[in-house]
Amino acid sequence: MTGAAKDLDGMDAIWVEVIANQIMGVAEEMASTLIRASFSPNIKQRADCSTAVLAPNGDVLAQAPRIPIHLGSMIGAIEHLLHFHPLDTLSPGDMFLANDPYTGGGQHLPDINFVAPVFFEGRVAAFVANIAHHADVGGMVAGSESSICQTIFQEGIRLPPVAIVRGGVVNRDIQEIITLNSRTPEERHGDILAQIAANTVGVRRLTECMQRYGHDRVIGACNHYLDATERRFRARLADIPDGVFEAADALDPDLYGNGETVPIKLRLEKKGTELILDFEGTGPQLPSARNLPVGALHSTIYCVVKILLDPDLPANSGYFRAITVKTPEGTVVSPSPGAAVGARALASAVVGDVVASTLSQMVPESAVAGSGPHHQATFSGTYPSGGVWVDYETFAGAQGARPYQDGMDAVRIHASGASNLPVEALEHAYPLIIERYALRDDSGGAGHYRGGCGLIRDYRALSPMTVSLSAERQAVAPRGVDGGRDGATGAFVLNPGRSGERRLPSAVGELAMAQGDVLSIRTPGGAGFGDPDRRDPALLEKDIREGRVTKGGAGL
Repeated sequence: MTGAAKDLDGMDAIWVEVIANQIMGVAEEMASTLIRASFSPNIKQRADCSTAVLAPNGDVLAQAPRIPIHLGSMIGAIEHLLHFHPLDTLSPGDMFLANDPYTGGGQHLPDINFVAPVFFEGRVAAFVANIAHHADVGGMVAGSESSICQTIFQEGIRLPPVAIVRGGVVNRDIQEIITLNSRTPEERHGDILAQIAANTVGVRRLTECMQRYGHDRVIGACNHYLDATERRFRARLADIPDGVFEAADALDPDLYGNGETVPIKLRLEKKGTELILDFEGTGPQLPSARNLPVGALHSTIYCVVKILLDPDLPANSGYFRAITVKTPEGTVVSPSPGAAVGARALASAVVGDVVASTLSQMVPESAVAGSGPHHQATFSGTYPSGGVWVDYETFAGAQGARPYQDGMDAVRIHASGASNLPVEALEHAYPLIIERYALRDDSGGAGHYRGGCGLIRDYRALSPMTVSLSAERQAVAPRGVDGGRDGATGAFVLNPGRSGERRLPSAVGELAMAQGDVLSIRTPGGAGFGDPDRRDPALLEKDIREGRVTKGGAGL
């Protein structure tokens, strides 16, 4: 553009960019507030939370870049809120929370959404929202997220959209109900207040933005930004030849199943400036908690599409308009109400691989091999001074290789995004010692370009405790592409190298650990891309020198 910038239906393009960045700044400041004010290590240290600004119709205007899978929680939040609390019943200073994936717009029960209307000149101009993963919200297993749960009623307290603040006054009754249902009530109390604070900051900053630029200019700029995002994405699709692309993968056998893997099938049609994803043929919903609610499925799709087609595309609802998703009811990617969904992020990783596989066929230059998903462990016990503690953690896997570079080591993949809990914060808060924390040798699949390495993290219990475990890719390996080797599968090993060493199942509910026991968590590696014989000898030598690959693993 030259001169004063191209005019957009009376809206200067520079103003659109300025205001859009201010809206993103609101989301970012909310995220900073939430992380700094939170009480639990899972939010304060691992940043397992997200913040967003939404339009009155529920469109995501801006989401701070934290946890991609939370995007689906934001998408449905306003629709569900207004079903329970119509627009004309809302007042300034109101705030609502919900966590139920079937009635509240969430994805699983530990993730609690907080939504607040933003009033300007007597009307609802927008909403601000945040979501935070609470380390325990009740249920049959500490941490409220275990693959062994068979219905959502075993996973914790369910909350439809209810008022946590009315007219600026906190509803203590709701707060007490939540804390009473948690094994760690003090943490829940502190984290609830942090979420209220984050939305309060968001309301204040968005109001200031409208006071500065005017309601019509701010809302107009946001609408133009959504439209511009849609145009940009459709233009990207227009440059790609039409076609139909299919891929299939599988979840590991289910704890309550017949020992067979669970198929994930996808037919992707690229037609003009549209993407149509059809999951017909995917396996039926599971009797365990690895089902993927529709919100989480959409989040995974939007994230992988953005990464592989246009990484710099703004994270808003504009480009969602060009994507249609078809999911047969009662399948693992569209479970019926009541199905357990606590460990949905594990299934999301495999679904992400399937989406990436179809996109890799569509745009081979952006292809990616199969990736290693995170593993999950929740330790819990009682402090010597009394009181229950719960340590919820997930551990990074690894990215598959690309047609032009090795996969990344020890990273979250696709829609997953929380940090590993730092050793110092962990050992300060809980009676656990980390004895080993390292890249996992030989876990990346060999190839012209090597898959990333997973990690090993060994925990020693300093007092009696229990641990719950959930994982994916412990039976079905991440798949190599174009001759690349598969990545290593993951594992949970109790007391490695000692008498009584044993490999544990991928789904365990509250296994007793004695004082001195060691649990070794070994996450999967990424798969390789291309023929391993074509690998640059200098890169292979570097892999061996840095310890990512042993001589035995390299076949030397």
